[in-house]
Amino acid sequence: MTTAKDLFIIAMDPKPERPVGQGDLSLALAGAELIDLIGARAVTLDGDRIVPGEAPAPDDRLLAEAESALTRQTPYERVEDWLWRRGRDLAAAYQASLEEDGLLTPTRGGRSPFGADRLEPADTPDRRRAVDRLEQNEPVLAVLASIVGLADGPSGDESEPDSGDEAVTTVLAVVHDAVMELEAVRQRRSIENAAFANIWRAP
Repeated sequence: MTTAKDLFIIAMDPKPERPVGQGDLSLALAGAELIDLIGARAVTLDGDRIVPGEAPAPDDRLLAEAESALTRQTPYERVEDWLWRRGRDLAAAYQASLEEDGLLTPTRGGRSPFGADRLEPADTPDRRRAVDRLEQNEPVLAVLASIVGLADGPSGDESEPDSGDEAVTTVLAVVHDAVMELEAVRQRRSIENAAFANIWRAP
């Protein structure tokens, strides 16, 4: 399992603290993929630019797709641009993949935040591992979960993982900023829509 799949399983928990938005989750999944690619030495960061490495593509299908989508010509892609490009509809892709692998099962009681029938993680070793990583306060997963509102984040004074990996810290910071930007866009649209509705209701 990858960090992205673990994050998605946690997001599909039947009783999350609050439902996570598909856009927020997609951005965080793209960040999780990038962190796993860094860990596999398939990419490195030069500042905030993603430099493809020489390591072979990961065995995981979605991670391999992410690796194959990297920009391989200079100037390399910035992390922020990667998140928005790779993150487009990424939550839906993970849902389809985990359903296909039998890691998500349909359940009664409404619809999922992603517009389909409600799904829950199947009781598998993969689900238990994902939950255990979060309960053990595994830094990267805990920060990603907190960014999208699924957890409080790792304990301690810092919200960043104490991994000593500057590249991972950079990715997490950019994911946080992108999710905040998306929320600002949603709030602005909500205000604009409310103002437009008031115009039509005005005498």
